[in-house]
Amino acid sequence: MAQGFAELLMYVAPERVREAQQKWLSRVLDWLAAERLDAQGLDLKQLWLSPQLLLTQTCGYPLMTQLRGQVQVVGRPIYQLPNSGGGNHCSLIVARADDPRQQLDDFRGSHGLINSEDSNSGMNLFRHALAPLQREGKFFAQVSLTGGHRNSLAALKAGVGDLAAIDSVTFDYLARDGSEEVAGVKVIGRTAQGPCLPYITRIGEDAEGIRQAMNQALKDLPEVAQVLAIAEVSPASEADYEVLLDYQRQGQGFIFPFAL
Repeated sequence: MAQGFAELLMYVAPERVREAQQKWLSRVLDWLAAERLDAQGLDLKQLWLSPQLLLTQTCGYPLMTQLRGQVQVVGRPIYQLPNSGGGNHCSLIVARADDPRQQLDDFRGSHGLINSEDSNSGMNLFRHALAPLQREGKFFAQVSLTGGHRNSLAALKAGVGDLAAIDSVTFDYLARDGSEEVAGVKVIGRTAQGPCLPYITRIGEDAEGIRQAMNQALKDLPEVAQVLAIAEVSPASEADYEVLLDYQRQGQGFIFPFAL
């Protein structure tokens, strides 16, 4: 029996989404006749680059800046969500609902919140959207790292920062279930679109076979497909994610203090 690390960790809220991810993954492993190894103790980069990786999901930006040529792209999800469709997603730029500012330009000199320095949706797309508004390479007076999109929402609502970019899939999942996590925030703008977060496997693994198993599992579990709002996993390659490096280049004149 094949063995490998198999984890889907990018979208884990609300709870029913986390549970659906695990049901989907278990059925995929059944179709692959594969045993899931214990990945506890591995950080994300260790998981992504493990020679025992069978299946996981990564962010498109580290795919192109840290993992390129070291993993195989299995495919990308086709979501059926208000702000994510056709294999693409974006970031929703949000502020507190009671903040009187209405336009992105109004937030110049404010406090920005970034989920992580290597995030596409929380940093790269955010930087690309704000770069035309920068002055001498700056837009925010202060920038803080939060460690995650949901942390950014919590910090924003607590008044720790003023503006954040939230992955549209994360936001749509929370909004669909009426989560308190998105109550009290408003959308100021949307970033450019990019391809949805890719599923990856190790070099030398049967990426097409894994993609077929993922799609068969969605057919087997229609209730899971509905919760995840995934119609299918579409073929994808690194070339699909080149646009994220275009966004990086277009934002080069605008520097977050830690941006890659």
